[in-house]
Amino acid sequence: MTRSLALLALLALHAAPTPAASLDVDRALAASRAAIGSQPGDAGLTGTDGRRTSLAAFRGKPLVVSFVYTACSQVCPTTTRYLSKAVAEARTVVGAGTFEVVSIGFDPPADNPMSMRVFARQQGVDDPRWHFVVLDAGARERVARDFGFSYSASAGGYEHLTQVTVLDAQGRVHAQVNGESFALPMLVQPLKELVLGAPPAAPGSLTWLERARLICTIYDPLADKYRLDFRLFIELGVGISVLGAIAAFLLRERRRARLAR
Repeated sequence: MTRSLALLALLALHAAPTPAASLDVDRALAASRAAIGSQPGDAGLTGTDGRRTSLAAFRGKPLVVSFVYTACSQVCPTTTRYLSKAVAEARTVVGAGTFEVVSIGFDPPADNPMSMRVFARQQGVDDPRWHFVVLDAGARERVARDFGFSYSASAGGYEHLTQVTVLDAQGRVHAQVNGESFALPMLVQPLKELVLGAPPAAPGSLTWLERARLICTIYDPLADKYRLDFRLFIELGVGISVLGAIAAFLLRERRRARLAR
């Protein structure tokens, strides 16, 4: 991929014709990757209902975080709608209530509870576990640095890395997903690791349903969806049938031996 194509794929260039992007793609991606394993500090947030909350309030479950600004007319809406599709697919794989989603408006005062509420409605997001919030203005630079999120003001808007961050239940950065659209496993797999298999879950603590989700779902790249792997059920059925036939044979032979005495 050429540098120009990388810019188109990874940076949100939001104004009509503007000067060349001031963000360096390689540095932006390096900063994004460098944040993996770190724990962003807490920051104040305001929800669409005007209530105050914080990043720390979402600890206890994995958290998917995206950064948007509501004056964006193209890339932020597009990426949010695609993320909505990916989140819905992830919920079918790991469970509806197993993780939360937060979209952070990083451009106050233009981003405020009302504009975030309108933005969510325009993108068709209707998920009770998806929260649209406004970041406190004074915390923007620190939070961006903690998340490895790069942005720069440009004529008519912002240039910024299109980035989705997956935090673990303790608030550490577990994975970064970059690009306006991405293969669904890029988001689903980190959530499967956190929800269905990764520490601190103790061995044997997964329910039978969680284990089934872990081993029975496969990604179909043509349909860009997850689906049940029916081959597993077929193999299990064949195995059970064979075991049943062997058990029946042994039982008949045992009965015959008894009658022959």
